[in-house]
Amino acid sequence: MTEEREPTVPVAQTPGAHRRWKPTATYPDPPGDGPAAGLETFIDAMIETGQTGQIFGEHGIGKTSTFVSYVPERFPGTTLVVLPAANLAPDDLLVNAPVRDERAGELVLRQLIMRQLVPGGRFVLLIDDSLQAGSTVQSQLMQIACNWTLGEHDLRALGCVGVFLTDNESLAETSVRRSDPAILDRMVTIRLTANDTAWRRALAERFPDWDLRGVFRRWAALGPHLRRLLSPRTLQHVLDCARAGFPLAWGLPLQNGRRLALAEEGKDGGPGRDRTEEILAGIAADVGAANPATVADPVRRILRAAMAHRWAVLLQGPPGCGKTEITKQIAREETGRDPVYFSLPVTSVEDLCVPVPTPDGALEAMLARSLLDPEPKVLVWDEYNRPKDKAAFARLMEITQEWTLAGRPIPNLRAQVALQNPPYHLGRKMLVAANNVAQASRFTISYEVRPEDIPANEWLISTYGATAETVLEWWKNDIDDEGRDWVTKRTLERLIKLHEVGMPLQPALMYLGDGEYAPVPLSALEARLADRPLIGLAEIAANLAGWEARLAAAAEESEEGTNDTDLVHQVFSNAEVSQLERHLDVVARLLPHLPPKLRATYLVGQTPERQGFWMSALARMAELSTAG
Repeated sequence: MTEEREPTVPVAQTPGAHRRWKPTATYPDPPGDGPAAGLETFIDAMIETGQTGQIFGEHGIGKTSTFVSYVPERFPGTTLVVLPAANLAPDDLLVNAPVRDERAGELVLRQLIMRQLVPGGRFVLLIDDSLQAGSTVQSQLMQIACNWTLGEHDLRALGCVGVFLTDNESLAETSVRRSDPAILDRMVTIRLTANDTAWRRALAERFPDWDLRGVFRRWAALGPHLRRLLSPRTLQHVLDCARAGFPLAWGLPLQNGRRLALAEEGKDGGPGRDRTEEILAGIAADVGAANPATVADPVRRILRAAMAHRWAVLLQGPPGCGKTEITKQIAREETGRDPVYFSLPVTSVEDLCVPVPTPDGALEAMLARSLLDPEPKVLVWDEYNRPKDKAAFARLMEITQEWTLAGRPIPNLRAQVALQNPPYHLGRKMLVAANNVAQASRFTISYEVRPEDIPANEWLISTYGATAETVLEWWKNDIDDEGRDWVTKRTLERLIKLHEVGMPLQPALMYLGDGEYAPVPLSALEARLADRPLIGLAEIAANLAGWEARLAAAAEESEEGTNDTDLVHQVFSNAEVSQLERHLDVVARLLPHLPPKLRATYLVGQTPERQGFWMSALARMAELSTAG
């Protein structure tokens, strides 16, 4: 009796067996059996004939995701092994190591192969972005592609039933092209468009209650240039924003610090008519979603949404605005623990993972301990566009897109947050790296942070008390917008600390060289700190009866009020919630004297905390009016 062996070629689903399917609003009827997209047909043919398949197509059209969804369904029992080539170092694939030979009884050199290529059964190997690999890795990958071998190892003997390479031909994303006929003659090559992948089905499954046929028709009606800009990957991010109630534009990537514009291609090859607003408004209408210009408390809402939905998000903002601290704070609130933090300028590949030999003769990727902790975790990539080297940055491409590192899943990873500075700030060039659209489009949300988006002021008040209140009053009222740009939250803290130890304030400002400091006048701040008479909420509270009389007289003089009205309104608008809460009765007694249109601004577009306070203040105003 002979022993049954595994078939060399995996058996595809029989024609009568339906692929895994759930009805969606977009596709309520089941699809036909077999491949439904051009790439799926190509996968079938290459596996059946045992040939290497080379696939070229634009970034973000669903090449990799089609493999991920199709291969396990079409070929049960077959594993898909994805190697992100741009992230590989030569020692990741193959390394010589001394091992003891059982027959010779002495140490011999043996070639150890990476663990993913020994999955213990049939597998299809997908080498993603192979043209972005380094020269040594390119040679290793070509041996795999041409002969299905690596070093002394025959991949067929290890269970390999298919080898595929996927790439984007754009020289903006890769610096090489294959030109050697000896290599080109070993592969079957096709060029794809988005119409050849299964991205529509994937989006329909991601948003099962939305009928996306209108979105798909709108996308198909765009010209080729706009379809490349609004790739299926970017379209998914736009729809994710629509689902979460965010502005749809936040789903467009930030490339080299600037928001991608959906602009037609001009006759000279430059940007033509910008259709971003029109296209995004149409998509929102197609799915019945709002498309607000912004939302209250955007940074905290983005971070909480990322941790709830398992997103990778990018926050770009000026230095010192509080991006890192608020990210750590929200991560602690949502997971109960500090985030896993890496600062890219001091992070090398070895800080993330290294290949190590195992007793069974394979190369296993050993990950950093913090990445393997089974508890829920948030990854923070600080100074994202200031990487120590290209190798470390390449590793991030795998993590942000595939949520794996060296092919290994990171357990219980809830979200990834990348933090970076813009290329220019305050008219000065920042020392940051450029990126291409394929790298930029990895993030579900890319948001440009403004200093006022992050509620660092409350932290300053809770930490430093009255001195912080005085410094913030100066920052809000006494300097112009350009001055506020120079005075970051870090600078505010330095000003407070220097005052508390009796030091001059100027050294707290940014030093620009040659005896020059940031161009911010400090005389008004020095006056406030010296207790010279200036008006803030505390001063109004100390003379409440007088201010009531002044506001009452202003209301009699004009429906719009007078300068006194504007001053009190400005004080209320600039005060932090904790300050307002301490003076609730003061605010409630003055509110009736303010014009209704000013009172309305305290509720519209405000954070939930501020809205809650003003609802309480209006209720207290009604109580005092009844009692009076």
